[in-house]
Amino acid sequence: MSALPTRFSDWFAARGWQPHPHQITMLERAADPALMLIAPTGGGKTLAGFLPSLVELADNPVQGLHTLYISPLKALAADMRRNLTRPIEDMGLPVRVEDRSGDTSQTRKKAQRADPPHILLTTPESLALLLSYEDAPHIFAGLKRVVVDELHALAESKRGDQLMLCLTRLAALRPDLRRVGLSATVEDPPALANYFAPHPAPCDILTADPGPDPDIAMLRTEAPPPWSGGGGKYAMAEVLEQVRQHKTTLIFHNTRAQAEIFFHHLWLENTDNLPIGIHHGSLSRNAREKVEAAMVAGQLRAIVCTGSLDLGLDWGDVDLVIQVGTPKNVKRLVQRIGRANHRYNAPSKALLLPANRWEVIECQAAIEAALAHDLDGDPRGPGPRDVLCQHIMITACAAPFDAAQLFQEIRSAGAYAGLTRAEFDDCLDFVATGGYALKAYAQWKRLQQRPDGLWQLRDPRHAQQVRMNIGTIQDTDTLKVRMKGRGGKPLGEVEEGFAASLVPGDTFLIGGQIVRFETLREMEVQVSRDRGRKPKVAVFMGTKFSTSTQLSARILELLHGDTSALPDHTRDWISLQKSSSQLPRPGRILVESFEYEGRAHSCVYGFVGKNAMQTLGLLLTRRMEEAGLGPLGFVATDYATLIWSIEPMGDPASLLEPEGLRDGLDGWLAENALMKRGFRATATIAGLITRNLPGKRKTGRQATFSSDILYDTLRKYDPDHLMLRITRDEAMRGLIGFARIEEMLERTRARVDHVVLDRVPPFAAPLFLEVGKVPVEGAGAEALLAAEAESLMQAAGLA
Repeated sequence: MSALPTRFSDWFAARGWQPHPHQITMLERAADPALMLIAPTGGGKTLAGFLPSLVELADNPVQGLHTLYISPLKALAADMRRNLTRPIEDMGLPVRVEDRSGDTSQTRKKAQRADPPHILLTTPESLALLLSYEDAPHIFAGLKRVVVDELHALAESKRGDQLMLCLTRLAALRPDLRRVGLSATVEDPPALANYFAPHPAPCDILTADPGPDPDIAMLRTEAPPPWSGGGGKYAMAEVLEQVRQHKTTLIFHNTRAQAEIFFHHLWLENTDNLPIGIHHGSLSRNAREKVEAAMVAGQLRAIVCTGSLDLGLDWGDVDLVIQVGTPKNVKRLVQRIGRANHRYNAPSKALLLPANRWEVIECQAAIEAALAHDLDGDPRGPGPRDVLCQHIMITACAAPFDAAQLFQEIRSAGAYAGLTRAEFDDCLDFVATGGYALKAYAQWKRLQQRPDGLWQLRDPRHAQQVRMNIGTIQDTDTLKVRMKGRGGKPLGEVEEGFAASLVPGDTFLIGGQIVRFETLREMEVQVSRDRGRKPKVAVFMGTKFSTSTQLSARILELLHGDTSALPDHTRDWISLQKSSSQLPRPGRILVESFEYEGRAHSCVYGFVGKNAMQTLGLLLTRRMEEAGLGPLGFVATDYATLIWSIEPMGDPASLLEPEGLRDGLDGWLAENALMKRGFRATATIAGLITRNLPGKRKTGRQATFSSDILYDTLRKYDPDHLMLRITRDEAMRGLIGFARIEEMLERTRARVDHVVLDRVPPFAAPLFLEVGKVPVEGAGAEALLAAEAESLMQAAGLA
């Protein structure tokens, strides 16, 4: 395919379009076994991925599945079906396109297996499910191409690892399969290409013209941001003014709770009754689809949203993105900026609204990184073995398998290229027996080896259970929220723990409206409308991201570099810190010791992200306890940990000595509740804990209870069990962030600047407000908290 066929070029011309050079190149290289395209948002990369398939099917109509398209979002697959249908119908192509996800009806799914469409648009989980069926060879008999969209987003999670294992299965079924990866934001293209390609085969990288730099700045506000906290409530007037000046504005938040709170305050401020909506993953499907339809129709002026609108979706005429709070990650910022002016060679416009004073500095660092095309990202570790355990079970559901052959197949996935046979056999033994301590229990004996050496399911009934639990996304343990009364309207979901804390009369936010809790009935939260203006806010499940290590390094550089782009109030704050204490320096750890309200305090500046700073606080207080310093508590942010104690931290360098911290880690991990949480996630993915059973589903509490018993049992009787090893490895990398602490200690070589002061230092002052967020009931709550903050700022010289 060296040129665009006439009917395709005529279709482009009829719309006044010209195919982009990278789209033509993708057509020319349609036969490449593996190819990765990096193109900016709005650059037509998805059409570039589909163009070879459409041309092939136009010239040579076939029966059955020709192209499989994988996206990280159900909504993205549905959106792609709408976008593909238009050129197919316009050109009269003999091509049938369908999407398949958790929202697809069982009738439609069954029909797709019997008579697959030419192009199937789906998600990693749905692909894994299709591969688990005995008729997988029939479903994929004619498959020629796999197109993976938003590859960078998938590669950052276990969903990507599962997808890569699924691609090895597809390659075994269809050895001539061609794979195409599409991405907009990639910090290390060769690493991503190696992750995507069938190892050890190469994967060429095609890079499109990146287009103009975005128009990105900080939103200037009349009032300075608060010293701590988040939400952006102080800037509602300025946000609304920006909404008035633009056609459609997306207002991004990092968590669902923040989005709900912001939407509530924005609605109260919206005296012009501008049409605004809210979109996040806890809302009902119907509510999300209404907002999406209104966006496409251009009926909304603003949408308050979360990562649910991060990726590839082309929703209407968005001409401004506002990021409330720091994105914590430059790639995430670039991805979100790309939602504005979703057109090639048109600059995207974005404004960042810092939620507090530290975030002013972080926002400026993120802007500079985005304009410098300096994307962040941590190196990917080896493929997770809990995902591998699930994949072995999925393979067994489809047909008996040869272990040596499956091992070689799995090693062709880039993330698993370094997998040893001993590690594979560990996973196989776990899947077959449950491991040493659990061998006596029939429920964990799931595989058996036949006389001919092949492995198969011990009981064919296991297949249904495996299929019901496929996937690596962990349940959020949520309950449906519904208006009270027969046929009450579904509003969305709240966390099970939050629902259990409610008593009749409590009010909370969901879908931008205040509702009153009435009762919990049949695992549903029943509510009524409440016309009050002061809700008790629901804390929705949502990731509180940690600042990336690259962005943290830029913050430190900015403190010592050109600060002219920062607002006056922030520059004054930095100057006061420099004159009254000192600025944290790259390559060193700053520790400030001082007394406040009769207690010794120490503030440790590590700049390694919230999880790691939290872990550092736990380890340091443990060491202080051993040293007789009487630690009383601590609080952590992305940048620092503040510890208060009976005795002052006289020699912080000795407490930060790497070997001592590692020794403390081992003792702490053994008793840590976070480890039990991590174990539950790992054991659920690997199949040790089953959440979904035919006809019933365990609640979050039941799953937690059973996982806690298993965790304690394995720790006592089988401390080297595979699940415990996986849990510890993953906790070190992610949940507790100890890998970042080790990186900090290596980078600084434990060089400590210890400053002893006679007053609260300016940079430490905001951390006291994190501690001081205690509930104060009554009408004077805000006044009391404001007075407390004012008193503290006076003590720090910041009033």
